[in-house]
Amino acid sequence: MAPAPSRKETLLSRRYIEGQIAEGKHVIIFDDRVLKVDSWIPYHPGGEKSIKHMVGRDATDEINALHSQEARQRMLAFQIGRIQGPWLNFLPPIQGGKFRPFDEKAVYSEEDDTSGQESSEPPSPIFDAVDAAPRLRRRRSVSSRTSASTPDSEGSEPKPFFLDARTREEIALDTAKYPSLDTETQEDIKRRYRELNTRIEAEGLYKCNYFSYFVESCRYTLLAGLFYYFLLLGWYSTSAFFLGCLWHQLVFTVHDAGHMGITHNFQLDSTIGYIIADYIGGLSLGWWKRNHNVHHIVTNEPEHDPDIEHMPFFAISHRFFKSLRSTYYDRIMYFDAFSKFMLRYQDYLYYPILLFGRFNLYRLSWEYLILGQGPRKGPAWWHRWFEIVGQIFFWTWFGYGVLYRSIPTWGSRLSFLLISHMVTAPVHVQITLSHFAMSTADLGVHESFPQKMLRTTMDVDCPAWLDFFHGGLQFQAIHHLYPRIPRHNLRRTQNLILEFCRDTGIPYALFTFTDGNKEVISRLGDVANQLRILEECRKSCAEQGVFSDHH
Repeated sequence: MAPAPSRKETLLSRRYIEGQIAEGKHVIIFDDRVLKVDSWIPYHPGGEKSIKHMVGRDATDEINALHSQEARQRMLAFQIGRIQGPWLNFLPPIQGGKFRPFDEKAVYSEEDDTSGQESSEPPSPIFDAVDAAPRLRRRRSVSSRTSASTPDSEGSEPKPFFLDARTREEIALDTAKYPSLDTETQEDIKRRYRELNTRIEAEGLYKCNYFSYFVESCRYTLLAGLFYYFLLLGWYSTSAFFLGCLWHQLVFTVHDAGHMGITHNFQLDSTIGYIIADYIGGLSLGWWKRNHNVHHIVTNEPEHDPDIEHMPFFAISHRFFKSLRSTYYDRIMYFDAFSKFMLRYQDYLYYPILLFGRFNLYRLSWEYLILGQGPRKGPAWWHRWFEIVGQIFFWTWFGYGVLYRSIPTWGSRLSFLLISHMVTAPVHVQITLSHFAMSTADLGVHESFPQKMLRTTMDVDCPAWLDFFHGGLQFQAIHHLYPRIPRHNLRRTQNLILEFCRDTGIPYALFTFTDGNKEVISRLGDVANQLRILEECRKSCAEQGVFSDHH
């Protein structure tokens, strides 16, 4: 007689899983396993937000992309059962999904078991309208209720009809441009993506090239030496320039360490990252990891991705005109009078504002450390205290030792501070360049991870000798697909990604640095123009009581 299957191997129905989520449980699917991770959330080094965005979803590709083999093995301790066959994603509660309680005494039919998808997602007239358009491919195999838009805040005035029309237009363009969202197509994309990962592993592209880091270290030493040499000479502006160059270059290694792309050991890479980011650069790596993990999962989603939530200074989608609630910051991004003024000229203010980007990173770092937003338990419990010591160390050597003791006048101090910080602006341009011009349309919860990453991220085409300047951030699309690949191997990986895109029919966005900047400025200008139209509609409505010819 065959032994009874263990509790972890029990097949769980979709309806049962929905009921668990309705009770507030954090349940995710990983490699056909059902994981209930409530007890792990306080210990998760990457924060709780990234987990919450995966509740009710098949998180296999996201987990594989962002975690080591050891971390994935530890996750199996939270397994409560299995599923069979392809999983249709729920909309996570953090994104507005609604779930029905499960009654163990009730009798559920197979139809009840599969209809839970609709009950977990609010109706979407946007998708209904897209489905109704005869020129678009039919998407009825995917639930039409796949978009959760944040409701307008109470008391907000009605928005002109063109905003919804614009949303439908963006969704229609992406639906026509990218592969179908039907289950068969998306499952095939997932299969090819996982096969490519096996090939990448076989070719050794996850192995770090330590000689490249020797070259990097030589560059860092040279820049640090030039900074100190000219500081002693009293050439303060020149010294500030080289210090800014050093910070600019060090960011790339911090990025590698944050993704465990150097030694592949969590604690060792974290320590390397903290020393560089906090002790030398004055920025919190812990804050960045909490922010960045969410960004990698909900890329370019206005309500959820902190990397595009820059109100009141920038808006890359008209959806910000609705005073969206950020699920990351847990606050409303108000579309107020100051926002309207700034956004109207955002395409002109883009570069000037980015010159001051590093100062905003200080604020975010201090907020993260002072409020204790990172994990206080588990393997990363000590990281906050290590970073706080790092912040004290940084402001001792830089604020007191360099700015106050080494530079004699306040004018020279201010000049040194601004030059050293503004020289790092290309990093901020590089980061925003990869996403600001890409799609922010919501194609629903059934879009596969690789398709979403390639739809929302662009790469920058540059000669190999310029790789040191871009620091691997020019391969953001490739990096989003496989974040743990060391940056010095990303160029070698590019040919494999091109082959994958040809096989799956997913467009690969590749621009030169100049053209990419033009795309970003164009997007910012387009949104600013939409704002002007909105203001004209409001004036027309106020004067005539109707939208006149603007609807």
